[in-house]
Amino acid sequence: PTSAQVSAVPQAGRFRYTLDNNVLTTEQRQFYEDNGYLLIKKLVSDEDIERFRKEFVRICKREVKPPGAMIMKKESLRSQYGQSEEVVNKVQDFQEDKELFRYCALPEVLKYVECFTGPNIMAMHTMLINKLPDSDNQTFLHPMHQDLHYFPFRPADLIVCAWTAMERADQDNGCLVVQPGTHKEPLKPHDYPKWEGKTNKLFHGLVDEDEKTPKLHLVMEKGDTVFFHPLLIHGSGINKTSGFRKSISCHFASSECYYIDVKNTTQEHLEQELAEMIHKKYSATSVKLRDIWTFRARLVQGERINL
Repeated sequence: PTSAQVSAVPQAGRFRYTLDNNVLTTEQRQFYEDNGYLLIKKLVSDEDIERFRKEFVRICKREVKPPGAMIMKKESLRSQYGQSEEVVNKVQDFQEDKELFRYCALPEVLKYVECFTGPNIMAMHTMLINKLPDSDNQTFLHPMHQDLHYFPFRPADLIVCAWTAMERADQDNGCLVVQPGTHKEPLKPHDYPKWEGKTNKLFHGLVDEDEKTPKLHLVMEKGDTVFFHPLLIHGSGINKTSGFRKSISCHFASSECYYIDVKNTTQEHLEQELAEMIHKKYSATSVKLRDIWTFRARLVQGERINL
């Protein structure tokens, strides 16, 4: 399905996943209701994308060092390329980088985010992904997963991801792959995939993936932005081209969401893994998942209530 193909117009009061305002059409709301994602064409300008790209290159060259950002690299390429975009595959948690964080406050993005979260909006998780060419060992294949697996806050329906293509994304360079309608399913157990070859740290995937569920490749042009629910099952393929596939994204949540204790849930082992990583890096003890997210979270619109 595409955002142009819609089912019959619903009855009033049928919308669970979007809020009443004048931004989304009835057809767009019904599409998100049915599929768990909505693609908006050419939402982010070429000028903004170029600024984000330049800042990413500056971070790669270590001309800029955003505090708290996690720079993920393919170490085996460093001897060949040094500090450059040929090595860095992701900048995560860029909330302290003023230039990249502009993405999370773009009025054209927040206008749509508010349709899912309401007016009090927190930016919870930020990423700029630079999918490197990877035809051999599938290092950057992201297994099918639900983002809610990583989040210790609820309700899920007041969380949304905005994901913007910084250049054309298609099957050749590893575009997003979604399973429409899976946002209506519960959070499933996740773990490291059992495929051969290296798996990136914290790239968890569904433990029992249903291979029969239809998958859709989201082909996107530069500036296109997809908004999707945190329970939507999605992933991305490998980049079989010689270029890079960049995207910038932010998970937003209503500040009225609240933290949960993940003990005795499918998310408990994630909390343990993150606590071990933080202990190694900072010698911190007894870190809870919610502590990590409280540190990352930034208010972008309205009032900070719970998160």
